[in-house]
Amino acid sequence: MEVKAKGISVYDRNSELRLFDDSKVGVKGLVDSGISKIPRIFVHDYQVKKLEQKSNCKNSQFNVPIVDFDRIYEDKARRYEIVERIRDACENWGFFQVINHDIPLSIMNQMIDGVRGFHEQKSEMKKQYYSRDVTKGFIYNSNFDLYQAPAANWRDTISCVMAPNPPDHIDLPPICRDIYFEYSTYMMKFGHTLFELLSEALGLDSSHLENMGCTEGLFVLGHYYPACPEPELTYGTSNHSDSGFLTVLIQDHVGGLQILHENKWIDVPPTNGSLVVNIADLLQARQ
Repeated sequence: MEVKAKGISVYDRNSELRLFDDSKVGVKGLVDSGISKIPRIFVHDYQVKKLEQKSNCKNSQFNVPIVDFDRIYEDKARRYEIVERIRDACENWGFFQVINHDIPLSIMNQMIDGVRGFHEQKSEMKKQYYSRDVTKGFIYNSNFDLYQAPAANWRDTISCVMAPNPPDHIDLPPICRDIYFEYSTYMMKFGHTLFELLSEALGLDSSHLENMGCTEGLFVLGHYYPACPEPELTYGTSNHSDSGFLTVLIQDHVGGLQILHENKWIDVPPTNGSLVVNIADLLQARQ
């Protein structure tokens, strides 16, 4: 937004941020309005973005580890092999994909459909959930750090704390309510298994991380990235680390996830039915 001060046009970023936030329509609402140019608040530094794009690595020599959980409770030798795979992935990547994790593909697809369904509703249906009040049971907004980040990302998000104190059933939108609760049940079970294996990979008793409380919480995010008229100027998600949180992701068939490995940005192609695990800074060892 441009304002004039003594006859000179000055960009008023704060006003543009407030105008966008107060509209409660998110990035999807901008797209639905038919814009051909993105608002300036979403424009990232061009030279930085250009340099990062050049650093992208699509070399097939790098493949994010895939860990198969098949027969994890049935075969001790197999479990040891899985633990070793996880240890290696954590030490050398900080990421790995998991297959045969006992979360049905139908549940994962329904979760993706539920998130997409919410974001593709009419704006009037979504506005009642738009908020920056983190105490609410269910939140819809665009960019949790909208007023702090140097540039906004081209995405909208729904979020909900599902454990240890889940919201009332009625607090969630009907379009994704049931699948949020069903998916969370499966994810909590998967979390227990994952923290058992991570404990063993650290050379500890399998219940060590659980006894520390690591399995108690579950925060579910549903990002949505609408088509952008000027994708060369912005990001869906800028580079970041999930400090302090172990993150488990479902990618849809479009993909787009990249991770930094050996100072190169590596594509993580979506693998049907897999979960992507990011251990973030959770398991850093200090000497």
